[in-house]
Amino acid sequence: MMRALWTASTGMTAQQLNVDNISNNLANVNTIGYKKTRAEFKDLLYETLERDTIRDGEGRPVSIQVGHGVRTSAITKFFTTGNLEQTSNPYDLAIDGQGFFVVLGPNEEELYTKDGSFKLSVDGDTVRLVTSDGYFVQGDMGDIELGENIEQVIIDEAGIITVKRTDGTLEEIGGLAIVTFANPAGLESVGSNFYKATGASGEPVDTANDGSGGKVLQGFLEYSNVQIVEEMVKLIQAQRAYEINSKSIQTADEMLSLANNLRR
Repeated sequence: MMRALWTASTGMTAQQLNVDNISNNLANVNTIGYKKTRAEFKDLLYETLERDTIRDGEGRPVSIQVGHGVRTSAITKFFTTGNLEQTSNPYDLAIDGQGFFVVLGPNEEELYTKDGSFKLSVDGDTVRLVTSDGYFVQGDMGDIELGENIEQVIIDEAGIITVKRTDGTLEEIGGLAIVTFANPAGLESVGSNFYKATGASGEPVDTANDGSGGKVLQGFLEYSNVQIVEEMVKLIQAQRAYEINSKSIQTADEMLSLANNLRR
């Protein structure tokens, strides 16, 4: 009975984490650039009660093994493209592909994001493209400085930025830094829609020359790739699994009480 109590408790713990993960997906259903995650599980070690050895001159076809429950093995992030929605803001950008925008975070650290809801930051005569947190968006030559007397900012599908001045002249000031990763699922989430590169993700690969990161869409935003119906079905399944494991604990406890009463 003690084994059953332990095994069922690991099931409840696993399903609690599963519900936590699903709840986070649902909470971020309208978050720009959010990527859904999935909890993955593996069974625990097995205890062998009898082995498949020769006994009384006969070979046992299988051994007798009892499992000890389940554990969480990973939380996997899926980087499929979310819904692309058109806006009226020329500083809203989306990448239709696997590329990431590059921003300069705290301590001059490069961060990566799919959230292209950018803004303009004016500091004296310097106008820069920044995130909503004030981090500088990076171009192929560093910070993106747009200069003065801006009438219109034009960004093509390759990420090339052209500024139309108030006198009608056009000035190409460079391109957006767009990078990809060999294993984007290995990126570390640091909050505020930002990611850090890790050994599991590999180093960022600049795609400015070949466009393999995807097309840049000006006036669009990429929203979450969470599917509400799919997550609700998973939530119900996790709830049922949690209830079943709690019932297993209740049953094992009743059996243990019954066994204890037999001694009286």
